[in-house]
Amino acid sequence: MHYDLIGFQCDEWLESFLHYCRKELGADVDESTGRITLDGRVTTARVYPIGINYELFTSYADTPEAIDAQKRVNDSTRNRSTMIGVDRLDYSKGLPERLDGITRLFENKPERVSDVVFIQIAPPSREDIASYQRIRETLEQKTGQINGAFSKIDMVPIRYVNQGHSAAELFGIYRASKIGLVTPLRDGMNLVAKEYVAAQDPDDPGVLILSRFAGAAQQLSDALLVNPYSPDELAYAIETALDMPLAERKRRWEKLEKSVREENITVWTNDFANDLRIIEADLSPPIHN
Repeated sequence: MHYDLIGFQCDEWLESFLHYCRKELGADVDESTGRITLDGRVTTARVYPIGINYELFTSYADTPEAIDAQKRVNDSTRNRSTMIGVDRLDYSKGLPERLDGITRLFENKPERVSDVVFIQIAPPSREDIASYQRIRETLEQKTGQINGAFSKIDMVPIRYVNQGHSAAELFGIYRASKIGLVTPLRDGMNLVAKEYVAAQDPDDPGVLILSRFAGAAQQLSDALLVNPYSPDELAYAIETALDMPLAERKRRWEKLEKSVREENITVWTNDFANDLRIIEADLSPPIHN
């Protein structure tokens, strides 16, 4: 409460904070303006959903790195639809649960093994912490189990990549992917979802499957929203995305792209800075001649 302005990624986090201030701190809270008064001091809390640098990211479309990455994915998947996940190796990202959903799809619809290949890019993070080492071991084990159960001589359903890629390469990988799988258990925003949308081909866009527990879900409501804890719900969403007609994919993508393009990093910066200037002016003492 020593700060003049506090920003949250979405309404849910803001509402939780205001509830805490009112119920636990006993502060006077004006929910319509986000003004919180405690011990004679005023703090303002509002929603500022962060965006991507849309112009910069989409400028990668014609770079050799993006074109090469897209070609390598397309050439290697042999006419199967590519499903992509890009996440830090982090417990909050729901990666084991994601693999459980894919397993459920293959168990219920074994013919789908020939339709889709899932590529999970998971650069390591905090490798010195035991819990993160366990996540990596769990992912490697689950990937091996899925591939062992469902692979064919000439086809592996899961590719697990434990290294990072440049932004230009990711653009090409996103564009080559018919499905973007972004299913964190909890996330403040999740900019991978927005990058995936920005990278799509307008004439043949892919489908974003997004956790309803990501902050981005509030803005990207035309994605297929899922409960990441439910393997059945995730499996159903993947099958829905694979079968979605082009007209519906375009309709959904156009609304998603408009949000990503208009609510970008510049808008986020300007909104926060402008509000801070207004608050600063309100707090400044009057000038006496």
